[in-house]
Amino acid sequence: MAEPVDLTNCDREPIHVPGAIQPHGCLIACDATAGQIGRVSANAAAMLGAAGPLVGQRLEDVIGNQAAHDIRNALTSVMEDGRAALVPGLATRGGSFDVAAHRLAGTSIIEFEPPGAHPHPLHRARELIGRVNGLGDVDLLISRGARLVHAVLGYDRVMIYRFEPDGSGKVVGETRRPGLESFLGQYFPASDIPHQARELYLRNTLRIVSDTENPRIAITPEFDAAGEPLDLSFAHLRSVSPIHCEYLRNMGVAASMSISIVVDGRLWGLIACHHGSSRVLPMAERVAAELFGQYFSLQLQTLIQKRSLDSATEARRTLDRFLGRASQQPDIDTLLRDNLGELRRLMPCDGVGLWMNGRWSGLGSTPPPEAIPALARHVEANADGRVWASHRLPHEHPAAGAYHAEASGVLAIPLSQVPRDYFFFFRKELVETLNWGGDPRKAPTPGPTGDRLTPRKSFMVWKETVDRQARPWTEADREIAEATRAAAVEIVLRHSEAMVEERGRSEFRQRMLNEELNHRVKNILAVIKSLVARPATAGRSVEDYVASLAGRIQALAHAHDQVARGDGGGTLSDLLTAELGPYRGQGAAVTLDGPPLWLETRAFSVMALMLHELATNAAKYGALSVPAGSVQIAWRVTDAGAAEFVWRERGGPEVIPPRRPGFGSALIQRSIPFDLGGESRVDYRAEGLEAHFLLPARHVSAATAPRHDWSPGATVPERAAQMPSGLDILLLEDQLLIAVDVEDMLAGLGARRVRTASTLDEARRSVAVSQPDVAVLDVNLGQGTSMPLARELIAAGIPFIFATGYGDEALIAAGFTAPVIRKPFDAAILARAIAAALGKP
Repeated sequence: MAEPVDLTNCDREPIHVPGAIQPHGCLIACDATAGQIGRVSANAAAMLGAAGPLVGQRLEDVIGNQAAHDIRNALTSVMEDGRAALVPGLATRGGSFDVAAHRLAGTSIIEFEPPGAHPHPLHRARELIGRVNGLGDVDLLISRGARLVHAVLGYDRVMIYRFEPDGSGKVVGETRRPGLESFLGQYFPASDIPHQARELYLRNTLRIVSDTENPRIAITPEFDAAGEPLDLSFAHLRSVSPIHCEYLRNMGVAASMSISIVVDGRLWGLIACHHGSSRVLPMAERVAAELFGQYFSLQLQTLIQKRSLDSATEARRTLDRFLGRASQQPDIDTLLRDNLGELRRLMPCDGVGLWMNGRWSGLGSTPPPEAIPALARHVEANADGRVWASHRLPHEHPAAGAYHAEASGVLAIPLSQVPRDYFFFFRKELVETLNWGGDPRKAPTPGPTGDRLTPRKSFMVWKETVDRQARPWTEADREIAEATRAAAVEIVLRHSEAMVEERGRSEFRQRMLNEELNHRVKNILAVIKSLVARPATAGRSVEDYVASLAGRIQALAHAHDQVARGDGGGTLSDLLTAELGPYRGQGAAVTLDGPPLWLETRAFSVMALMLHELATNAAKYGALSVPAGSVQIAWRVTDAGAAEFVWRERGGPEVIPPRRPGFGSALIQRSIPFDLGGESRVDYRAEGLEAHFLLPARHVSAATAPRHDWSPGATVPERAAQMPSGLDILLLEDQLLIAVDVEDMLAGLGARRVRTASTLDEARRSVAVSQPDVAVLDVNLGQGTSMPLARELIAAGIPFIFATGYGDEALIAAGFTAPVIRKPFDAAILARAIAAALGKP
C-alpha cells in the first residue's frame, strides 16, 4: 500500500542525493585519492572533450597529468566533509575550467564550469563587504545588505529572509527591479522551506538554481557497488528538487540564489535572490557572494550581541543600585515593595508585581489582585522553581482570559522555596495583523499522479489577526531574570540568616550580576577542559597528561577570576604567589625581586599559562625538584615602559635540552611573541634553565602592591616518564600546507623528529648536518624533481619513499625501487610505506 502524500513526505525528500546536476557544468566522482573515475555526469565527456566512456579511466587520462596533479594537491588542502577547494582557470585537455573539488564519504567529487569574466572573487567581495563594514544598526545592515547584493550581482529581487521561532519566515529587507510586487514585511509558512532543506542550508551556505525549468543532467551510474547514490550535499552543481523549482515558477522566478545567514551556529535566515530569466552566476562571483554572506553573518551576530550586551549593562546598573540599597534595609519585603519602580527598568515591560508572604503589590499594567493567587499556583505547577515565562498566557492559563488586555505576557522569578514567592513582569496584549504570502493554513495538494505534493500556486497576501498574546520574551530577558533571581535569593538568604551587620558581604552582592554574566565565560573554560583532545606525548601516562592539561586550564581559570574581580587585569605578584605558593615547605628557595607591576587582561592570562608551565617543569625536573635548588625571579621596567622578566634556576639536576620540544615548551617560548608581540628566549644551561621575556609597554603599568622577597619550598610531583626515541625523518615538500599536514601525521605515528625542507639545497644541508633514519621525497618540486637527492640518499645508505600527485611514475627515473605513495596523503599508507623502506613491512 502506497504511503499517503503529506508534508511529512516532503520533509523527508532526499534533496542531497538528487542523482543529477544542473547543466552549466559537469562532474566527475573518483575514489578517495582522485585516481580512478567511478561516476560522471552525462555531459562530462562532451564538455571535457574526452572520447569514450569515462567510468573506469584514470583521471589524468581524461584531463591531463598536470591538471590531475593540481586537483590532487587541492584536495590535500581540504577537510573531509567540508567546503570545496577551488582551482580557477585550470587548463585541461578539453580547455580551461573553473574547478571545485571536495571529498565526502571516501569519494573525491570534482566539478568543472566554464570560467567567468571575473576570475578572482576578491574584488567583488571587497565591493560588498566594504560597504557594510562598521554599520552599527541591525535594521540598517539588513537594508544595506539587500541593496548591495542587488546592485553588485544584478538579480531582479534580493530579499533578507528571517526565520521566526515557530519556523515561519518573514521578509525583513528587500530591493527589487521596478515593476515587481513587494514581499517586504510578509510572512511565509514554515512548510515553504522543509526541515531537511534548512539542515542542508546550514552545512552548505550558498546554493544556486540556474533555470527553474529544471533541466537535469543525470549521474551515471546512479548507484555505486554498495547501492548508494552520490551525496551532493557540498556540490556547487547539485540539481534542485522538482518541488522547489515548481514553487519558484509559481512565483514567476526563473533563476535564484540563496546565501545562508548563520548566527551563533544556527540558521538565522537567508539572502534570497530571484531573477526573471535563467541565469548562471560564475564560480568566482558565487565565492564573492559566499564570502559576503559569512561577513554579513558575523556583522549581524556582533550587532545582536551588542544590543543584548547594552540591555544587560543597563540592567546591571539598575540591579547594582538596588543591591546598594539592600545593604541598608533589614526588611526584604519592604525593600522589594519600595523598589518596584526601579526594578521595572530591568527589562521592557508594562507592569511589575510582587507576591510575597501572601501579599500583593503591583505597579503599571497588571492582573487584578484577586487573580494573583491562581496565577502564582499556575506558575508553581509549571516552573519547577525556575524562571518561567509565557507570551501567550491566556492560551496556557484560561483564567487569564479575563484580563488578557492588561497582561497577556508574564515572566515570573521565584524568590523562595516554601512558601512560593514571586516577582512578576507583565506585558500587555499585542494585537497584530500579519501579512502572509499565501494562506499558511492551506495544505499543499497531491500532484496529478498522487505521488508527490504540488507546491502552492497563490502568493496573494493573506491577512491574519493575532490577539491574546504579547511580545515574546527574549533570551536576553531570561538572562536578566536569572541574574535578578540570583541577587534576590542572595538577599533573602542574607536577611533570613540575620547577617545584616556583615558589610563586607555587601560588595559581593552588588557584583552578583557581574558574577552571573561571568558564568558564561566559566562555562567556556569548562567546555574547553572537557573537549580538549590533544594527543598525549608518547611515554606519558594518561593520568600525567590529564593532570598537566587540568593544571593549564586551572591557571587560565585563576587568571580569569582575577581579571573578573579586578579592574581589567591583575598584579604579577598575585600570579607568582598563586603558582609558586604550593611549593613552599621543603627547602627549595624561591626569590622574587621587582617593582609592583600591573598586567592588563590579555597579558595576565598569557603569563598565567607561561608561569604555570615554568613552575610545573621546575617541580618535575628542575630546581624545585630537590631541596638544595633555588629559583630566582626578577623583573624591571625599562625606560620605554616595557617589562623585562628573568626566570633563573640553580642547584637542580643537570639540564638536558629537550630533543623534541613539547606543547608546554611551545607555550613558554611562543605565547608572549605570538599573543603580546613581545620577546621570549629560553636557555637550557647545564647548571640550570634560564628564561628571558620582554612584555611590551602597552600590556604593563605600575601597581600599588609591595615588593616581594620570599623563599617558599614545595612537595615535588613525581618525574614524568621520558618519551622513547623514534625515527628522525627528512620531509622534502615544496607546498607549506601539505608539509604541515604530513608533519602532524608523522608526529602522530611516533616520529621523534621531522625535518622539513622545501628545496633540494635545503634538504642536502639538512642531511649534511646529520643523517635521517628515512626520508619522504615529493617527486615534483615545481622547479625540478627530487631524483638527484634520491641518488645521493642511495649512495649514503639512507632509505626513502617517493610521494607524487601525478597518476603514474613518469617522473621517477628507471632503477629506483623505493616505495611510491599517492597524494593526498593517508596516515596508514604513509606508515606502511616507511616501514617497507626500512625493511620492516
